[in-house]
Amino acid sequence: MVEQYIDHNRYDVAVCYTQYAGHAYELAKDAANRGVDVVVAVGGDGTVNEVGRALVHTGTSMGVIPCGSGNGFARHLGIPLGVKKAIEFINTAESVQIDYGKINGHPFFCSCGLGFDALVSSDFAKGNSRGVFNYIKKTLVDWVTYKPENYLVETDTIKENFKAFVIACGNASQYGNNAYITPFASMRDGLISVSILSPFNAFEVPLMATHLFTHTFDESSRMTSLAASWIRIVREKPGPVHYDGEPCLMDKEVRIEMIPNGIKVLAAPGWDGTCPPAPLYRQIYEIFAGSLFEMPEIELKKK
Repeated sequence: MVEQYIDHNRYDVAVCYTQYAGHAYELAKDAANRGVDVVVAVGGDGTVNEVGRALVHTGTSMGVIPCGSGNGFARHLGIPLGVKKAIEFINTAESVQIDYGKINGHPFFCSCGLGFDALVSSDFAKGNSRGVFNYIKKTLVDWVTYKPENYLVETDTIKENFKAFVIACGNASQYGNNAYITPFASMRDGLISVSILSPFNAFEVPLMATHLFTHTFDESSRMTSLAASWIRIVREKPGPVHYDGEPCLMDKEVRIEMIPNGIKVLAAPGWDGTCPPAPLYRQIYEIFAGSLFEMPEIELKKK
C-alpha cells in the first residue's frame, strides 16, 4: 500500500522491518544520522515512543501510520486511522515542531501517568491480547481492587496534597481510543496538561466514562486540572507508572517536564497543536470497525 499510494514525486521510500524490542530506535537513529527527511512509525504509541526518542533534536521529522490499540498520538495529530488515508496524509503534510515530555528522564510524546491507569497499563502489557475490549476488561477487573493513594503535587504555582485515583499528564489530549483524559492539551504550548482525578464510587462510573469519551472531564467535580512546564509528584511508595502506554516501575518521587519544540512531526497544514473532539458516532464506528495490524517502520527521503 505504501508503494501504491505514496507520492513518488515527493519521496523515495525504504521499508525497514523491526526485528526485536528497541530495533525501531536503532533504525530511526541511523536514518537521522544519514539525513533522512522523515521516519514513519507504523504501529501504536509504543512504536511512536521508540521512534520519537531517536529523532528528538534532529532535523528528521516523524510521521505515523497508526496501527496500534489506542493510537492517541496519531489521533491528536488528526492522522486518519485507515492505512491508505494515513499514507495520503503523509503526501500533503508539512513538518512542524512540537513539544515532548520527560518522566524521570524517559521521553514521552503522548501521555504519562501514575495511579490506576499505570496499574492497568502494567496488567495489560502482561496479557497476550490487545484491543479496546481487552483494555476495558482489564480496567474493570483492576477497578474492583484498586485503592487510591496520597500524593504531594508541586508545580511552579502550587504545592498541594491530593488523594487521587489517577494523575494523568498529557502532551496529547487522550490516552487513545478517543478517551480524553487531558482534553485541552496542546502539543505546541510548552506546557504539560495535568488531570488529577479524585476517588469516586461505583454509581459514578457511568458519569466518569461519559466525561472521558465526550471531552468534558473539565466539568467533573472530581477533576482538578493544571497546566505547567514541570510537575513534581511524591507518592507513598515506589510503584508503576506509564509513559505512552508502556508501563515501568519508578521511585516514589516522580518529576515530569515538558521540552518545547523538541521534535519535528508531519501534521496537516495549519494545524495549531490541539485536537478537536471526535463525534461519538465516529468513536463507536472505530471501536467496532477498526482493524489492528503488525507493520514495519517506513523511512522516507525527499527527492
